[in-house]
Amino acid sequence: MPSGGAVAYDNMSPSVFILWLVTVPLLLAPPALSIPLGYFINCGGTNEVTVDSLKYIPDGNYIKVGSVATINKPDLLPTLSTLRYFTNTLSKKYCYSFPVVKGNKYLVKTVYYYGGFDGGKQPPVFDQIVEGTRWSIVNTTEDYAKGLSSYYEVVISASHGKRLSVCLARNQHTGSSSPFISALEVKSLDNSLYNPTDFSKYALVTVSRHAFGSEDIIRFPDDKFNRMWQPFKDQNLLVASQANVTSSDFWNLPPAKAFSSGITTSAGKTLEIQWPPVSLPSSYYYISLYFQDDRDPSPYSWRIFDVSINGHTFYSNLNATYKGVTVYAAQWPLSGQTKISMTPVGGMPVGPILNAGEVYQVLPLGGRTQTRDIIAMEDLAKSTQNTPRDWNGDPCRPRGNSWTGVTCSDQFVARVTGLNLTNAGLVGTLPRTIDNLTALSHLLLAGNKFSGPIPDMSELQELETLHLENNNFDGPLHPSIQKLPKLHEFSSDFQNNKSMGKQPNTKAK
Repeated sequence: MPSGGAVAYDNMSPSVFILWLVTVPLLLAPPALSIPLGYFINCGGTNEVTVDSLKYIPDGNYIKVGSVATINKPDLLPTLSTLRYFTNTLSKKYCYSFPVVKGNKYLVKTVYYYGGFDGGKQPPVFDQIVEGTRWSIVNTTEDYAKGLSSYYEVVISASHGKRLSVCLARNQHTGSSSPFISALEVKSLDNSLYNPTDFSKYALVTVSRHAFGSEDIIRFPDDKFNRMWQPFKDQNLLVASQANVTSSDFWNLPPAKAFSSGITTSAGKTLEIQWPPVSLPSSYYYISLYFQDDRDPSPYSWRIFDVSINGHTFYSNLNATYKGVTVYAAQWPLSGQTKISMTPVGGMPVGPILNAGEVYQVLPLGGRTQTRDIIAMEDLAKSTQNTPRDWNGDPCRPRGNSWTGVTCSDQFVARVTGLNLTNAGLVGTLPRTIDNLTALSHLLLAGNKFSGPIPDMSELQELETLHLENNNFDGPLHPSIQKLPKLHEFSSDFQNNKSMGKQPNTKAK
């Protein structure tokens, strides 16, 4: 265990938290990243571009829908000079999909710069979705009016599969405008970061990440995950650190450069800061604060003070030495404005200090589709041409954004209960894994150009309605269909099908 120990806590308790000191044994060192730099995507681009030593590649291998546009304005970053936009109003979502390592955590960052690509004056407003969870509303109007781009971040685990999806979707504010995106990053994180969040139930949405007293944004290569540490200054005194620290000595691996400056106050006074600098919706938040004494190491280089948030004790008798310390809470309730106070113990020769901080909103996941159903639907998409344009990402989630033609149950782990692809213009074959859809009650495939054999459907014990007419199936009707216990409607019209065989004794309705 790290020295200093840990205080046990209840996930939903506002009064407890964890402190980790920096002397982490080597046996707890985080494993090497399996994807060193992850995916850095130049949306709408045709060429590789470089920003801050990071190479951003075109997005064509990760999305098959949308149109591209170029923003012709001087002095734009290369990643802001192109974008991908989505005009199809019938699609329920527009998804990027990335191969990932199952169980790994990822920092997903979306970047937006409108640039008037559609001839309008105000950016469209729309939703963004990650792994089937509606993550946030994208509204870049205020930033764009100031000539700025906007970015959003979320930390999420690839808990249930080998691909991770990031999607945009229309909402009630989008109207006739088109969702768009300029750049996209999916960066693998060390498994130790942002514990003890249960990433099977929650994601973390970035609210603020600041290096106090810094002059510039700190990002890659100083932060190997390309987290952006914004500069923050207020009326408090600024200090420059005289001690060297190592990122790996701190919980959550903040960049060493974030400790090169800090804010403080005079000896005997309480250090107060209004931070994060935004009014927060009532929710639970992951809060991580980073401290380090700025003086040369000596027997006198110590600082002991109490930390409180909005008047509630966050940590008592915190000893911020030259080695540094991280204090964090996994789920802390906040609402509105936030004031952090650091009150020194009596006799301390200097004031409290604060170097950096992060705040994330704890986002409950919105559910997912059961893995066996995902496999079946992805296999159907691969074996079929002309599938609906929104057949990417999670088939069932979020609610209201399921794949076109797909009906799902309401459980957290959703099941596919209906497929209505009648006259959808599909060409292809039915995969064997269609039998995975064991909750399916309605399978309507009439009026397409499916060919090949009709696969085994013996596991579809809930199937009530089956329409296969007006396709090009060949071979005998699979005998499993005759034994389905709940099947009461089976189309007897096999016009344009080559299938022969005894049909189930059911009524066509």
